[in-house]
Amino acid sequence: MSDKTNRDEKKFSQAALDYHKAEPKGKIEVIPSKPHSSQRDLSLAYSPGVAVPCMEIHHKPETVYDYTGKGNLVAVISNGTAVLGLGDIGAEASKPVMEGKGLLFKIFADINVFDIEINEKDPDKFIEIVKGIAPTFGGINLEDIKAPEAFYIEQRLKEELDIPLMHDDQHGTAIISAAALINSLQIANKNIDEVKMVVNGAGAAAVACTKLYIALGLKKENVLMCDSKGVINHKRENLTPEKLDFVAQTDIETLEDAVKDADVFVGLSKGNVMTPEMLRSMRENPIVFALANPDPEIGYDVAIETRKDVIMATGRSDFPNQVNNVLGFPYIFRGALDVQARGINEAMKLAAVHAIANLAKEPVPEAVILAYNLQNLQFGREYFIPKPFDNRLITKVSSAVAKAAVESGIAGKTIEDFEEYENQLLDRMGRDEKLVRMMQNRAKSNPKRITLGNAEEYNVLKAAQILYEEGIAYPSLLGNKKYIKEQMERFGIDLDVPIIDPSDDDQKENRKKYRETLWKLRQRKGMNEYKAKRFVRQRDYFGPLMLRHGDTDGLIVGFSKNYTSVLRPVLEVIEKDKGVDKIAAMMMILSEKKPIFFADTSINDNPTAEDLVNIAKMAEITVKTFAIEPRIAMLGYENFAAISETSKKVAKAVSILHEKFPKMIVDGEIQPDFAMNADHLSDYPFSKLGTTPANTFIFPNLESANLSYKIIRGMKVAQVIGPILMGLKQPVHVLQMRSSVDEIVNLATVAVLDAQRREKKETGK
Repeated sequence: MSDKTNRDEKKFSQAALDYHKAEPKGKIEVIPSKPHSSQRDLSLAYSPGVAVPCMEIHHKPETVYDYTGKGNLVAVISNGTAVLGLGDIGAEASKPVMEGKGLLFKIFADINVFDIEINEKDPDKFIEIVKGIAPTFGGINLEDIKAPEAFYIEQRLKEELDIPLMHDDQHGTAIISAAALINSLQIANKNIDEVKMVVNGAGAAAVACTKLYIALGLKKENVLMCDSKGVINHKRENLTPEKLDFVAQTDIETLEDAVKDADVFVGLSKGNVMTPEMLRSMRENPIVFALANPDPEIGYDVAIETRKDVIMATGRSDFPNQVNNVLGFPYIFRGALDVQARGINEAMKLAAVHAIANLAKEPVPEAVILAYNLQNLQFGREYFIPKPFDNRLITKVSSAVAKAAVESGIAGKTIEDFEEYENQLLDRMGRDEKLVRMMQNRAKSNPKRITLGNAEEYNVLKAAQILYEEGIAYPSLLGNKKYIKEQMERFGIDLDVPIIDPSDDDQKENRKKYRETLWKLRQRKGMNEYKAKRFVRQRDYFGPLMLRHGDTDGLIVGFSKNYTSVLRPVLEVIEKDKGVDKIAAMMMILSEKKPIFFADTSINDNPTAEDLVNIAKMAEITVKTFAIEPRIAMLGYENFAAISETSKKVAKAVSILHEKFPKMIVDGEIQPDFAMNADHLSDYPFSKLGTTPANTFIFPNLESANLSYKIIRGMKVAQVIGPILMGLKQPVHVLQMRSSVDEIVNLATVAVLDAQRREKKETGK
């Protein structure tokens, strides 16, 4: 292993420790879901009011779902005997993993979770403990329990409990890989009942996968299962009951011989056990699921180079067709909980399989394509499993699972209107952190050079480290080189990126080049050559000049100076976009529901009606960059009345927009609370907003916009990204003073996406 690899692993390990150690401790928390501000609230929440629902549940046990959070609460339970690839590390050491699983449940399906680590290896005692606490929960997700005990524990609990229960290590992988198998066989033009399959691995996941494939039509006699000792055949002795179920009547003993003339290879074992020669021995259009992590049984690049006709999936996110359990378990439990299912049966699992498989064949929304920075994404060899960022998963998979539960008679309640249910599922998705993940994922697919000013500051340095290590951008640090290095040493930040000091000797040629440019730009606006020579040594000018000359792809400045003073040099160097008279700024607010956008928050004090038209058009273009359909509310303190001078100005802007851009979804003047409420909007049937709330808000003046977003930022009730500058020819964005590390990372991510969009526009690619 190289020194660089060792350093990178140490950095990542330290970052993981810092992440988990940060306040508040842990990855999930409990927050009140009912009003609790008054004495009356507390008397209803606890004594004496709480006695009333207690007695209701006592008389009618099924009402526990009406009066408590049981129906949306899952237990993630482990005894720590098979944690990731770490083995038996104990219950307490497994807690970070269980908390992490809880986080995934919440962010992907809005399911609340308690993680429970049980210090008990005896299967029967473990079962009794789980049975004892089961009344608390609407469902149970078993995790990281070693085989063969995992089989016994799950089977007993399924028989003895009447709530949804699943061992995700087994069935999650089985469901996702089964969906991948259906689609890959279609691409290969092969029938499941005819193919020969080799399964390398005989643990819980491998057994569950193979059983589910057989339920789909795979013939058991066409399967060869291998463990660390080779093929499980009739010659083997001392096999577990699970392995006995897959004994093959064959003299084949090695994996190398097993894969000869095989159609499908499913690896659930360890890395690099499949050689190129073994892959070459498989039949035409071989299907290879190399699911070991982090190193697949055969590397993706090696497989593609070895066989051009290979159809391949891995467990990794950096290759096509990732078999990722997050495509399944959140949505399976969501559907099961919503119909109060008494378990998770085979019909529900198969419904999830087909829902996932079918989704990959549907046209891919632009939001998903943009998230992965692709030109196109369509069903085929490089896309036969949906992407984790596909928002349709919650509606397709959860609905299919809920329907299967109802139809198979295991549901405690029915859903009358599945179309309405799907709308409810979409509304469930809370604070849209997923948008940030999509943005960063898209940036990683084509990172750009981003220069960060004020690089002596800890927050900027830490943000640069994250951008670099996560592959979001290629950062460079702008500032005093000596001081930056001292600060990096002081804070223990080891970062191998360019440090650009405008006064350093190595920038002599750039200073000369930039001086000539600056003087030509400003010589008729009061700047002489001497001033230009002096100004290029200042980072406020040097950064924009780097950008203008193509020496960086994007620029992030600000942090320690007021907005106006930082913006002035930018506007003196960077030109406005074609057709733009005045630039503007927009904030992205990641609220508890969905992202919303505020403009103009930083530039235009008292815009005219015409200015508001331009701000609305620039906002529309920018919001579309994030694969979101802009629904624009032109704000005022009256609803469609136009009595005050401000409202008249806004109404005039709306009139112009309706006339010149009839396809824009925009209306006003309207109060923001009305624009965000479907019931209120229904009072104005003539409005272009219809009854769907607005997501983009154009304020009538700078003060109202700036104060509004700063109140939100100060209250810390939402994540704020921006200001995002609109209307310049090149990507430059100005930080708020004393921005947090996350705010800097997010704005730099926006700069990468901005650069990608412009590149795409110029090249057509």
